[in-house]
Parts: sequence; C-alpha cells; structure tokens
Amino acid sequence: MREAHPLERRVGIERYVSDAAGTGGRLRASPEAFRVRELEGMEPEPVTSDVGDYPYLLLRVTLRGWDTNDYARRLSDALGVSRERVAWAGTKDKHAVTTQLFSVQGVEPDAIPDVRDADAEVLGRIGRDLGFGDLAGNAFEIRVSDAESPENAEAVTADLAAFLTGDEKEREPSYPEDVAVPNYFGHQRFGSRRPVTHAVGLCVVRGEWREAVLTYAGNPFDAEPEGTQDARRFVEEQAESADPDWDAALERMPNRLRYERSMLHRLAADGDETDDDWRHALEAVPRNLQRLFVNAAQSYAFNRILSERLERGMPLARPVEGDVVCFSDRDAPEGLYRPDTDRTQVATGRRVDVMARHCERGRAFVTAPLVGTDTEFAEGEAGEIERGVMDELDLEPADFDLPGEFDSSGTRRAVLLRTEVDVDVEDDAYSLSFSLPSGSYATVLLREYLKTSPREQ
Repeated sequence: MREAHPLERRVGIERYVSDAAGTGGRLRASPEAFRVRELEGMEPEPVTSDVGDYPYLLLRVTLRGWDTNDYARRLSDALGVSRERVAWAGTKDKHAVTTQLFSVQGVEPDAIPDVRDADAEVLGRIGRDLGFGDLAGNAFEIRVSDAESPENAEAVTADLAAFLTGDEKEREPSYPEDVAVPNYFGHQRFGSRRPVTHAVGLCVVRGEWREAVLTYAGNPFDAEPEGTQDARRFVEEQAESADPDWDAALERMPNRLRYERSMLHRLAADGDETDDDWRHALEAVPRNLQRLFVNAAQSYAFNRILSERLERGMPLARPVEGDVVCFSDRDAPEGLYRPDTDRTQVATGRRVDVMARHCERGRAFVTAPLVGTDTEFAEGEAGEIERGVMDELDLEPADFDLPGEFDSSGTRRAVLLRTEVDVDVEDDAYSLSFSLPSGSYATVLLREYLKTSPREQ
C-alpha cells in the first residue's frame, strides 16, 4: 500500500489502499463541479396536516454558493422569525451546489421567500425540528478537472473493488462498480488548513487545559499568513514569561480569529492562570466547538486504529476473531450501505464465518470504537490494537468523563466505507457518482483517486 500524504499522516491516515497512481486534478473548479444531494431519513406528513401536531415545515433547498449557516440566517430574516426556528440536517461546503433539508417552525408554505441562488421546495410537515444526522446519507456528482492522468481513475476503481472483495486479479471495472475504502475521518474533520482540533481535544481529555488553549491560540502553521504566525508566536512567548501580557497578545491577534481572541480576553481578565482559568478560557468558544475538540480526538484515535489494522494486514471488509460487528440499517434507501451501530455482536467461534458472509453481502460491518466512558474494547487482536492505540495516546475510557460539553460516552463506527461508484473519463477530466451514509466523508474516497495534498483538493 502507498504511503499517505504527510498532512494526512498528521491526522492518523497512514496509507492509500489503492496502489494505482493518482489522477491529480481539481475538485471545485466551479460550484457545479461538486454536487451533493441529501437523502431523506424521514417521511413528512402532507402540508395540510394539523399544525398543532406538525408545526414544522420540511423544505428541500438547492443552494449554489451558499454556506448552510448563512442561508439559514437569510431565510429567518426574510420570514421575520428567530434564527432558532430554522434547523437543518447537515452542513455543506459553500463551494458546491447542494440540495439540503431544512425545517422551519410556525410558518405557512406560501410564506417561504424567493432567495437568490436558492430553490426551495416544501416537502410537507413534521412534528419536530431537524437535527444533525436526520438524513440517511448524501448522493454526490463530482467532476475532477485539470487531471494530469484521468485514465488512472479506472485502475483506482479496480483496486478499490479488489479491496472490497479480496480479489486481486487484474480486470477492467464494470460500471457501476461496488468499491470500498477505509472509513477514515477526512482531513477537514481536524481543520483543513490548520489541523489542530484533535490535538486540542487530546489535551482536554488528559485534563491539560493550559496546553489545550496554547495549542489552539498559539501553535503557528506555515500555511497561515505571516502576521497570524507572528501573533501565535507572541502568545507562546507570553505563556513562557513570568509576567505574561495577555492584553498585548489580544491586541496582536487578528480580529478575524475571534475564538482565539475570546480565549485571550478571558486570560487577560482572570489573571491567575490556574487550571480553572485555563479551562474558562477554552470555554470561551461556542459549545459546538467544545464538543468538536473531543470528537476530533476520538476521530484521530479511530483513524489510528484503522491504520494499524492495515499495517498488520488485518481485513476491514470482514471480521476476525473478537471483532465487534454491527448490522446494516434496515430502513436505509436502496443501494445505500448504512451501518446501524446500535445493533452489534462480537464475532467469535462459528460466528466469525457467519458474520463474514453478512459483511460480504453488505448486511454487516466490522467496527472500531469512538472511545468514550461507555466503551468496551473488542477481543483478540482487534482489541489489542484498540487498547494499544489508547495506551500510545495515554488515554483510557474513564478520561472522557469530563465537565460540560467536553463529556462523551462514545460509540462505535464501521471501519469500512462501501458504495457503488460510476466513473466517466474524458480527455483531461473525469466524473464520479456515488452515495455515502451520513457521517462518512466523500474525501476519503476521492483521495484514493487524486492522491494529492488535502490542501490542493
């Protein structure tokens, strides 16, 4: 297996599973080159249903060049309602054409406004607002332009089909083709230009509040503007000083880095620099970002576990003795391989072969932990890997018993991402069509094709 790009290795992604050379190319030459359509995970009632029972309108909105949060704000402003009455099922990249689900509380269908570069369709009524994950998955239509070797896309597809089936015979792919890749958390989970969220989260879980703040507010990266790097270096200098001047550090920090500035403002106000002060500084960021720190630490450990399985030559597409296997979601749309991690079973003895057959048919998946307080590790070699990664990170499940938004009970996640892909190769470009379950990253499939820096994709 080929070694991953250095930036990917920083977030626990060590290998490509395709040995074929990459195609190179660009993913977002225009918004139309990256199309994403959310697949509904619920069935709405008719718009004529009783408003008392079903107070929320469910909308399907196609956006061009809109950030999800910005559109929600524009919609609430146009309706004259609180922003809290608009919700959505998933956040998407603004440099794309996205078809997304939104819910709006307490408005009539004919009140939905016309918004530039947004086409809204009322699907019906639902009894509660949408939350993250209230979708079955996403369907993608992606055009890779300016590809150096677009013809390599077919060789990559053949490799990914072989990774799923274990059949390494050379052959031409037959489209659409069933393929699989490791279900890594993509680079953007950790910060596309400055991947530090997992490093902050690891400090949090270890109770290292000072180190967590300095990892986020200090810790300059070469990809950042020089002025930003200087400001972060000054933060680190003050941290090492016997008499730190946090007001001066706040003055140097660019205004656009509002979370860093919020942390420094609290440090300047508190003054004593106790553990409680450092934690108070970290809690200056929004609650969803506090959760993201710990989630990213869990994601990093998960990536490390997958990479170690690959290094040892252990399969991802079928279980070995001691693996924890989950079944597929019975209610998923046809053709969407969606794991249901609430239904698990340990593969031991004769169950190993039985579960392997279920995995082969897409009815079950091997899992690994997103570690939290309730985590129980697998048995056998799989459990040895899971415990080994946690030991290397100096963590254990009990460490996730944390105050406020940092607490996490953990869950499990499928180690394999399986889909049906269609490839259309042109002279200097190619197109990919596929669907993925919610919570999985298109980039972990696309990286196998491009084999370029995450920053260039």
